[in-house]
Amino acid sequence: MNYLLIDDDPAFSAVLARVLQRRGEQTFTANNGEQAIAQVENEMIHRAVLDLKLEQESGLAILQQLLECQPTLEVVILTGYSSISTAVEAIKLGAVHYLCKPAGVEEIIAAFEKRAGGNSEVQLQDMPPSVNRVEWEYIQKVLNQHAGNISATAKTLGMHRRTLQRKLQKRPVKN
Repeated sequence: MNYLLIDDDPAFSAVLARVLQRRGEQTFTANNGEQAIAQVENEMIHRAVLDLKLEQESGLAILQQLLECQPTLEVVILTGYSSISTAVEAIKLGAVHYLCKPAGVEEIIAAFEKRAGGNSEVQLQDMPPSVNRVEWEYIQKVLNQHAGNISATAKTLGMHRRTLQRKLQKRPVKN
């Protein structure tokens, strides 16, 4: 299998590439959408691990472009900024799985293997999400509706752009 690792963290990409290469897989890396599209146009890539947030780019937009170039490409979205709305959109756009960082190599490979069907045994929450988590989810939903445009999102939410940027820099709130 040929893997394309798309992440703006070169250290993470290098470590993941090294582990996959030790398993006999051929790997390519890209730091942004432009590099990723070029790789997919020039190489036969079977699987891609795509970071949801690449500097100023949305992994969801890149996902769409990748699948236009190679419709059979299997893509797993990997993110440190998980939200329900981005997970749903990623799957709708064609990702085979959505994983939260930190994810190990075994978990990433398993995400490609276990793509058929879901897990009916998943643990259901006893409590509703916290107000902070609901706020985080809503911000992510509106941000996604505005294709990652922070100014338009802030205007829609009725908050100052810098306030929204501070909220986005924080890790998502646990339930």
